Amino acid sequence: MPSNPWVGVKWRSREDITFPIAPYLEKKGIDFIHSGAKRVHPEESRVELENGDSVAYDFLVIATGPKLAFDEVPGLGPHGGHTHSICHIDHALRSAADWDGFVQDPGPIVVGAVQGASCFGPAYEHAFIMDTDLRRRRIRDKVPMTFVTVEPYIGHLELGGVGDSKALLEAALRGRHIKWICNAKVVRVAAGRMFVTELDDLGNVKREHELPFRYSMMLPAFRGVDTVFGIEGLTNPRGFVLIDAYQRNPKYPNIYAVGVCVAIPPVEATPVPTGTPKTGYMIESMVTATAHNIRAVLDSKEPYEKATWNAICLADMGDTGAAFVALPQIPPRNVNWFKQGRWVHLAKIAFEKYFMRKMKKGTSEPIYEKFMLSVLGIKKLKD
Repeated sequence: MPSNPWVGVKWRSREDITFPIAPYLEKKGIDFIHSGAKRVHPEESRVELENGDSVAYDFLVIATGPKLAFDEVPGLGPHGGHTHSICHIDHALRSAADWDGFVQDPGPIVVGAVQGASCFGPAYEHAFIMDTDLRRRRIRDKVPMTFVTVEPYIGHLELGGVGDSKALLEAALRGRHIKWICNAKVVRVAAGRMFVTELDDLGNVKREHELPFRYSMMLPAFRGVDTVFGIEGLTNPRGFVLIDAYQRNPKYPNIYAVGVCVAIPPVEATPVPTGTPKTGYMIESMVTATAHNIRAVLDSKEPYEKATWNAICLADMGDTGAAFVALPQIPPRNVNWFKQGRWVHLAKIAFEKYFMRKMKKGTSEPIYEKFMLSVLGIKKLKD
């Protein structure tokens, strides 16, 4: 997933960032069923599959990620809409195919994230990566770019900002001649036109925008997948899985959830509604906690492990990059750090290779933690 912004401009291919999962699971003695989960039936401890079969469970770990809510904004998305997405490899490949045509006949670009979105790093990354690609082609002067975001200010990242993220990201956008609109609600998208309402800090309408574009990539809002959506006691109204401090669902304690599918409240209220980001490092800590807690229950003990809700991220910016550390993710923080430099760009490329190698080996060590701490020169991470 972190490589999808590169895929969108053909800096990577599907083969560069994917591999067949079945052989690697088999090495670990893990059965693999190549069928989607149609519906969870928690009262029966059973998962109904798309192929008509069912799988009974003693413990269930829900790690589905989100459903992409393109339908919440008319005209949004790659399926019958007018904008691209890099949330899925298939979407990124479609974006790459259109990118070839775009660079032959360039024009305005609109990039960003719509209301309800909870993952903003890839939007910034894709904006900067497109800028770099266009400069390398010597056609950047033919492409006006506008960054549209629900954030109350640039660099907010739905984390209340991290360190100097506001000043540094504003400077990065300004230095690349990318205009921006914050507190932006995308009303609808038509062919080559995006209609945006800009709000003030009190949530009142400040200005209406009609933005022309020849190419657009907008991140959608997330909601829970249909597999669990609307199951009382398991999910919230958006379909995200409710969990306690040990990753367990309060009503069904043999169900655990990890990743973007879990319910986490927003860091703070903003004029335009947003979600809370769940970064790779945080998700890895959820997985670790879940594994230890299931082991404890199997040993007739109480769960004891809690996830570390810290944010440590590397974001590529085409030919440079930005790194931030927020410990914990929700302020006030013990560590509140944001830096920019070419070393981040190189580190993210190295992480891609490191991650693929470790995944294929079936490592049980925390991949994100080990790599991030070595890059940042930290021997051990403490809250």
